[in-house]
Amino acid sequence: MDFKSLMSAQIAKSKPKPTPSKSPEQQAPSTSSQSPAQKYLRRAELEAAREAAYAAEQARIEAEREERASKKRKLEEEEAERAAAREEKKRRLAEESRRRREEEEREEERKRRKRLGLPEDPPLGGEDGKTATSSTPTTPTPEQDIPDDELRSKLRSLNEPVAMYDETHPSRLRRYYGLTTPSKSLTSSNKPKLSNGPIPTTLELVPERDMLIPSALPPASDTAAHAYLYRQLASYFTLLLAEWSSALSSRDPSVKASSSGKAAHASYLQVLKDLTPLFRRFERADLDHALLDPICQIVRSAQARRYVEANDRYLTLSIGKAAWPIGVTMVGIHERSAREKLHEASDGKQAHIMADEATRKFLQSIKRCLTFAQTRWPPEDLGQLMG
Repeated sequence: MDFKSLMSAQIAKSKPKPTPSKSPEQQAPSTSSQSPAQKYLRRAELEAAREAAYAAEQARIEAEREERASKKRKLEEEEAERAAAREEKKRRLAEESRRRREEEEREEERKRRKRLGLPEDPPLGGEDGKTATSSTPTTPTPEQDIPDDELRSKLRSLNEPVAMYDETHPSRLRRYYGLTTPSKSLTSSNKPKLSNGPIPTTLELVPERDMLIPSALPPASDTAAHAYLYRQLASYFTLLLAEWSSALSSRDPSVKASSSGKAAHASYLQVLKDLTPLFRRFERADLDHALLDPICQIVRSAQARRYVEANDRYLTLSIGKAAWPIGVTMVGIHERSAREKLHEASDGKQAHIMADEATRKFLQSIKRCLTFAQTRWPPEDLGQLMG
């Protein structure tokens, strides 16, 4: 076998075998079933399909957005309804609180007038308790209300305080009618007259030159001397409280607004409240002799600007000199001598501050008055200043 035949045989082996071809009848159906649309798509059709999918996605997003917005509107409406209900409840509670406070003020005013022997305060309204409107005649009557600005100007024209501390409009209106009504302004001989001090009192205050407390108390049988002594004590405390109020009013506005300034004002108001029972005892002239004598000694020392001595007398009055049982009370055979005197209360040794709550409060207020007095009237000897 020559080279040519070998090469032909190898080439024939490397060639693939041809597949048997089908007849034209068999090829016709398959050729006719395949169309160019199954193999190719137009760009317009692809773009239309993409736009349809985008529109469907946008419609779904818009529907979700509308649903969320409707839920939000519903929540906002519910919250607005709850807020309106809360505001209505707060307004109703504030109205009830204001009405209750006015009723309490009217009741306190009625009790105060009854205690002082003053006539009953006229109501602001008619028989139904309602305040008269501005459509009533222009002549001022006890049933007519007055705007607050006009009421303040009228009080100012009467040389009266425009507004008292914590005074409401109804209280200010009653005060104005009490000053302008003829039946109230005319005082009879049996009606007590109140002073214009920080603590109003029916006692006739004496001038400052006559406030010096005598060194010895008058005898118990001398009623007139005791009455004058009570007038001296009331006059001194009224002078001291008036100076204290003037010192608080003359402070800088920034000092008044500070926490220490507010605390000082609150302390002053507490002293006014606690000293009121003492003034009422001065008016009734029924202060116990065990309290009257030490208080006179305290005031006498303060008037002489001996504040250390006044403080010592205050400590003697409030704490007392009786021995206080401290620590072990039963020590067996090693008991100290005169131990049985620990629980004995002799004259001048019992602590009067333990007597009752009102006594404790006005004794503490006297101590605060001493603290202010040494700053208002300082002593010449600095050793007389309390620590």
